[in-house]
Amino acid sequence: MGTTASPVPPRATTPESVGPEAVATPVATDTRGVTRRAVLVGAGAATLGVAAVGVLAACSPSSSGGSGGGGTPGGPLAQLADIPVGGAVSAQIDGKPVLLVQPTAGTVVGLTAICTHQGCTVAPGNGELDCPCHGSVYALDGSVVQGPASAPLATVDVHVANGAVLAGKA
Repeated sequence: MGTTASPVPPRATTPESVGPEAVATPVATDTRGVTRRAVLVGAGAATLGVAAVGVLAACSPSSSGGSGGGGTPGGPLAQLADIPVGGAVSAQIDGKPVLLVQPTAGTVVGLTAICTHQGCTVAPGNGELDCPCHGSVYALDGSVVQGPASAPLATVDVHVANGAVLAGKA
């Protein structure tokens, strides 16, 4: 008769101490070739992959639409009645922040909400437009009142129709 394979996995030995009286202790090995390191590396790679997908999803354009407050392409950015006379409100056109300013009753001016100093988002203030990052202040017409910004905010085409503020020229 021939020799049969043992059902017990092979074991390696390592010395527990150094010296002539070292005792060999059995150490289990994995007969399938999968090591703890391989499992941990695979789990780490899977975690990084999931995180990358989450980051990319967060950076992708929203599926809710392009223009304005309502989120409907071609829809109103705001209602005229919601913009204070002598004040402004924030909105978005195609996912980009804008300010809708009503300097006088019934007149709306659109301005980009990107600070000309370092690109922070400018917000409506009390009769002015304020950059929260470095303290730049703009007048309601977009001109610089206080630096560090030195250039005015760019205008954005908007118009009023039936009490709604819409993107683009009339």
